Amino acid sequence: MSLVQRAYPSLPKLFGFAKRSFKSLRFPGEPLDPSSSPILSYGIHVFHAPDAVGIVAKLSDCIASKGGNILGASVFVPENKHVFYSRSEFIFDPIKWPRSEMDEDFHKLLTTYSAMRSVVRVPDHDPKYKICILASKQDHCLVDLLHQWQEGRLPVDITCVISNHDRGPNTHVSHFLERHGIPYHYLQTTNADKREGEILELVQNTDFLVLARYMQILSGDFLKSYGKDVINIHHGLLPSFKGGKPSKQIMFAGF
Repeated sequence: MSLVQRAYPSLPKLFGFAKRSFKSLRFPGEPLDPSSSPILSYGIHVFHAPDAVGIVAKLSDCIASKGGNILGASVFVPENKHVFYSRSEFIFDPIKWPRSEMDEDFHKLLTTYSAMRSVVRVPDHDPKYKICILASKQDHCLVDLLHQWQEGRLPVDITCVISNHDRGPNTHVSHFLERHGIPYHYLQTTNADKREGEILELVQNTDFLVLARYMQILSGDFLKSYGKDVINIHHGLLPSFKGGKPSKQIMFAGF
């Protein structure tokens, strides 16, 4: 895939601060006395707009002008697509930059650049996203998500798990879900019936879906009816080689 990528390699990654409290982080020029340091919050901003000169500078200035400090940022522009994507992670003082004011500031950027999307999240203060996880027979992706959620690293509410594989009542996953009150729905699928109507009924109140190695292809009609984001966390070779045995498809394609 051809990609023109613009990034900040010198900025620290978020996981570099994973074992440090935000209370221990300081803005440049602030006193060393921890008792006088502000209690900082963590935010994420995602931006999608037509590509234009100066967007990176404006995004950075929007955060810095309110005393925020960028922890990490990724910016990329697909070649010949004339669109711009960015994801910024930052810390800020909520007293100096109230949440409602933050929304207004990022909305100004959306208007300025006629952006298709400008989303800001402050996980400690915003309502949690409601998600549904779809999985098939293999557990590793599903189990990883559940354990991260249990440890508090995924700030979401899991409404249910849907699978085309029956795990039975005495499996590790079944015990985990039962212990945490997460419903498990087994919907056996066939080539003729993917049970998409029933899935839609179960996920109506979710904010997005997560495919944890769900080995079924969701139809265009399903995606249109659902109308929200669907995230595939399992590494794959889609969309060029969708369906069964993608590695074999690549070999036949001459790679």
